[in-house]
Amino acid sequence: MNLSNLKPATGSIKSKKRIGRGTGSGRGGTSTRGHKGAGSRSGTSRKIGFEGGQMPLQRRLPKVGFKNPNRVEYVGVNLDVLQDLAEKHNLTSVDFESLRTHGLVSKKDLVKILGRGELKAKLEVKAHAFSATAQKQIEAAGGSIVKL
Repeated sequence: MNLSNLKPATGSIKSKKRIGRGTGSGRGGTSTRGHKGAGSRSGTSRKIGFEGGQMPLQRRLPKVGFKNPNRVEYVGVNLDVLQDLAEKHNLTSVDFESLRTHGLVSKKDLVKILGRGELKAKLEVKAHAFSATAQKQIEAAGGSIVKL
């Protein structure tokens, strides 16, 4: 036995229904579409989620909560990460571009500096937002903050 003589199990492969091939085929004439009505015409389609007239799932389920369309999403960067960056790359200032070049944020992200960890390096940090604890720790270490 090798790859050249492999075959599917007998009965596992069925030939597809060939519709519209004459009345003798049993699927000629209306070609399984029935008589008249929108479904018999060409170019018909159903609504997404249509369940044959049964109440669709998205209408049966209860609706919960609220999604604020004006929500501003930030990518959090903690102080311990900034400390590691400063030690590895001898940085004195951390801005959006330096975070991006080191793979911490993407081009369209907004950055928020968060207060986890300890910051010993004196850094000038430029970001879109700062938590109160992060701001205190940066200033306590002798650094400064700049909001973009």
